[in-house]
Amino acid sequence: MSRFTRRTFNRSLGATVALGALALPGSAPFAAGTKAQVVVVGGGFGGATAAKYIKRFDPSISVTLVEPSTHFITCPFSNTVIGGLNTIDYITQNYDALKKMGVEVVHDLVAHIDGAKKQVKLTRGGTIAFDRCVVSPGIDFRWEKIEGLDASTAGTIPHAWKAGPQTLLLRKQLEAMPNGGTFIISPPVNPFRCPPGPGERISLVASYFKKAKPKSKIVVLDPKKKFSKQGLFKEGWAKLYPGMINYHNVDNDGVVRRVDPKTMTLHTDFGKYKGDVVNFIPSQRAGKIAQVSGLTDNTEWCPIDQQTFESRLVPGVHVIGDSSIASPMPKSGFAASTQAKVCAEAVVNLLKGRMPGTPKFVNTCYSLVDENYGISVAMVYGYEGGKIIKIKGSGGLSPSGADANFHQKEANYARGWYESISNDIWG
Repeated sequence: MSRFTRRTFNRSLGATVALGALALPGSAPFAAGTKAQVVVVGGGFGGATAAKYIKRFDPSISVTLVEPSTHFITCPFSNTVIGGLNTIDYITQNYDALKKMGVEVVHDLVAHIDGAKKQVKLTRGGTIAFDRCVVSPGIDFRWEKIEGLDASTAGTIPHAWKAGPQTLLLRKQLEAMPNGGTFIISPPVNPFRCPPGPGERISLVASYFKKAKPKSKIVVLDPKKKFSKQGLFKEGWAKLYPGMINYHNVDNDGVVRRVDPKTMTLHTDFGKYKGDVVNFIPSQRAGKIAQVSGLTDNTEWCPIDQQTFESRLVPGVHVIGDSSIASPMPKSGFAASTQAKVCAEAVVNLLKGRMPGTPKFVNTCYSLVDENYGISVAMVYGYEGGKIIKIKGSGGLSPSGADANFHQKEANYARGWYESISNDIWG
């Protein structure tokens, strides 16, 4: 399997910057002494990366990052907290390094993005003007798609698909569950944030049960035919957790139609499943600010120019990360970060009246089946014919049938990847 490092990506990105030196017809650069204003909405993997790299590519640009939370808790590696391998502190980041770079960080919630007036309206009052806006709003849930659930029921049946209090709630529920109890997890339909995430969560909950509650069982009700890295996950489950995980897919009564939070029961077409702890992950759509600002189409995701990530609906506003329609790239933290770097380069060039370069992207996704058992998938993407494409012959999966030494190395790579990308963005 080919492997790609941040250095490799940055080198290709540097080549992309060089390609962007041509003048952009009909676009006038800012006059000398005029300071361009960029507002970045959302301080996660996409937004924080965009803010940092716009400032790095051109320190003269005024960059304001608007993020309601003073700390960001990452979804990547949140499953290790749920499985008891790490504490919440391990996945908690702050914005001190961005502030030191000269990025202005405003802790507020954006109420509306007005592309015509080129301003961001804040919930607490006031507006921030921009010449370009980068939006990385993450995901929102489609609660209406499942009977019996709404945002309020997440206090009983957590989704834990936005890291933070939900992560801790699910962990506490698992700790309180009796040995011999049942944990039910229902992953969402496609598309959704972090396709391998449910498989990893199942694995690390099983790892916790094996150590602390060996009589417990896991029931999976998956509304899809297959899931990301399915063969590798199931191989790991057979080796490490034989008889513990009962997996149902769409062809085997895996579609949940109704949930009863009071009795912790999930109803399907052919039966009902009662759990001691239930983790229902709803289907998803673009983050709320994208919806209210006119950035979504009838798919409830954000159509973009895949060269620059500029919205196809609101000129001057760029959408990156989970909310964007960037297929064939997955909705992942690494993908959001690499998209942010490409978007940052495009924004800088557009503000200077230059042609954006031809982008390249990379995505590497590590998953832990156990603390010492890792698996991975990697892919490199190019841009051709107005869209993002997979580059043939690049990337690959961990091989099936690999020995314990190989999986130990993959687990080490996973931890190294997390620490490296966290340092790149927030360090």
